[in-house]
Amino acid sequence: MSNYKMHVLVCGGTGCLSADAAQIVDNLRDEVKAAGMDGDVQVLKTGCFGFCEKGPIVKMLPDNTFYVQVKPEDAKELVAEHIVKGRKVERLLFEDPETSERVSDSKNMDFYKKQMRIALRNCGFIDPDNIEEYIARDGYQAIGKALTEMTPQQVIDVMKESGLRGRGGGGFPTGLKWEFAMKNEADQKYVICNADEGDPGAFMDRSILEGDPHSVVEAMAICGYAIGASKGRVYIRAEYPLAIKRLEKAIDDAREYGLLGTDILGTGFEFDIELTYGAGAFVCGEETALIHSMEGERGEPTTKPPFPAESGYWGKPTNVNNVETFANVPVILLKGAEWYGKIGTERSKGTKVFALAGKINNVGLIEVPMGTTLREVIYDIGGGIKDGKKFKSVQTGGPSGGCLTEKDLDTPIDFDNLIAKGSMMGSGGMIVMDEDDCMPAVAKFYLEFTEEESCGKCTPCRVGTKRLSELLQLITEGKGTMAHLDEMKRLSRVIKDSALCGLGQTAPNPVLSTMEAFWDEYEAHVNDKKCPAGQCSSLLQYFILEDKCIGCTKCARVCPTNCISGEVKKLHVIDQEKCIKCGACMDNCKFKAIIKR
Repeated sequence: MSNYKMHVLVCGGTGCLSADAAQIVDNLRDEVKAAGMDGDVQVLKTGCFGFCEKGPIVKMLPDNTFYVQVKPEDAKELVAEHIVKGRKVERLLFEDPETSERVSDSKNMDFYKKQMRIALRNCGFIDPDNIEEYIARDGYQAIGKALTEMTPQQVIDVMKESGLRGRGGGGFPTGLKWEFAMKNEADQKYVICNADEGDPGAFMDRSILEGDPHSVVEAMAICGYAIGASKGRVYIRAEYPLAIKRLEKAIDDAREYGLLGTDILGTGFEFDIELTYGAGAFVCGEETALIHSMEGERGEPTTKPPFPAESGYWGKPTNVNNVETFANVPVILLKGAEWYGKIGTERSKGTKVFALAGKINNVGLIEVPMGTTLREVIYDIGGGIKDGKKFKSVQTGGPSGGCLTEKDLDTPIDFDNLIAKGSMMGSGGMIVMDEDDCMPAVAKFYLEFTEEESCGKCTPCRVGTKRLSELLQLITEGKGTMAHLDEMKRLSRVIKDSALCGLGQTAPNPVLSTMEAFWDEYEAHVNDKKCPAGQCSSLLQYFILEDKCIGCTKCARVCPTNCISGEVKKLHVIDQEKCIKCGACMDNCKFKAIIKR
């Protein structure tokens, strides 16, 4: 990159590519060439910058100017003004919602101020298809250090001392896991990368693979050296085509450079990586289910022990980590356990990547030090709740996590604190909800997901989640009773205590956490047959306000069931028996004379 005077970085993540980022790259290159500056200016397609809400994003280096929501037709102006004349294009700069001022440097944007990028260090900065750019950022130095200066046990000791815990959801100490696999003797061992990211709204691992695939390739090789494995496999969702394409190129390039294969760096160490495509089963995030799927069997979990470190892929000692966990490894090995151990909380070291989504102003991918509070994430980084609505809850840990409330906002985020609050870290999904969200309906949504994703092997999960889902259906339809609520609590505890794997054991979390924090909403559905948030259509009624209705007849004309009657210029009324609650009347009333409650 140093051969050019200026670099133009364009987000090449899946989200921005779907918004014409590839065309932006082509147009920028054409304009740079037309200006006769293609020898001085490099236009690169990079990984995700994280600020997905404002994509596609274009960044100019070395002045670090950050352009948002760029369109292909903006390329000509960006080149003519910024690159040729050195003048920033004000209209494409980020506008601070608090001050309405334009911010040009991403370092001065609230979205980035409290972030610390370790796993995402190269995403949005290098061309993921160019191994030399990764090498220029200290890439493959860690495997070189491990192979030439350290014993396998020393590598494992660094991982243990760093305090790195698995980012896939379980939070098991990574170094300890590696040590278990190392101590089990076998003629063949395996390293598996779990890239089967299945949480609704989660795209952390996909973005790392799209933006920095070499960090995972390098980390898997380091793990192979530490545990004595010569083969690695990445279990990746087939619906991640861009991540697969970039990972395949990274593996091919690493082989060509002698960083995978036989006699790596002339040390005699042998390690190579192949891909296995998953079909999109949430349960395959569980390591034994994942291994069975890789072996061509149904993706079902088995009881542990034996753990994969003893008997994993094809019965051989196997270490399984997810993408984000591996992405931390090369940095830790280069900068040291002490450096990494200073980041985070006492029992949760380092940073965590979250996919921030839902009713929030700044949707995107963020990475923050462990110990950052939920309030900082939602308000300082996320920019608060959309449309000035009131915060109601945040779901952490995906469909198996819990819903946390306003009283939990100052909770420092780490593995143990979230579990203590009835939720979990999970792989990093974080969905924010506002005052318009109905919590029994939210619990029903997640139960329907886990019910569909259950592999069906154990009865508590297969039957229990279905029964829970049916009870929630009754409640959101106004057919529930207090006895049903008692049954939901009892059933949830039985499922948690008796399900075979983590999917079933955590499936009731959304039910229990919403019942704990929003009991009044459940009572309103059961006793009053009302939905306080106005979301459960079976419990809603539409009314016409006498003081606002002018008798324009528009509502009667759009009603599909002709249930609205009234004379011109006189109050209209809705026949509740005939109303199908479609909302067409309210949507078309210009005088806000129709309400639902």
